[in-house]
Amino acid sequence: MASIFTKIINGEIPCYKIAETDDFLAFLDINPNSKGHTLCIPKKEVDKIFDLDEATYSGLMRFSRTVALAIEKAIPCKRVGITVIGLEVPHTHVHLIPLNSMDDARFIKKETLTPEAFESVAAAIKKHL
Repeated sequence: MASIFTKIINGEIPCYKIAETDDFLAFLDINPNSKGHTLCIPKKEVDKIFDLDEATYSGLMRFSRTVALAIEKAIPCKRVGITVIGLEVPHTHVHLIPLNSMDDARFIKKETLTPEAFESVAAAIKKHL
């Protein structure tokens, strides 16, 4: 059965898209730790990051770096944190989280955004790609 991320890739579920290449997709997390929290995924559905082939793993890291640099320019923050946990969805994903405090890195406190706010954040980040 396809993961929710594969359904997003296939256009079956909408997302707030940030960037896309032939191999990768970045979109806003709909349950963000902080405004601008973005997920970067390979289009190839692989559960665990270290099960990716080397080229896809390296490509995902390069893609994530490009997106993180855009987030840093668009969202006021001290830095953009990166984490890979992968327990919630069986599809490799990198979390890019704008950080102003260590609480932003914890997956306990969540931001609530309207659809318009999500669109605004996505547009601001895209402008810096």
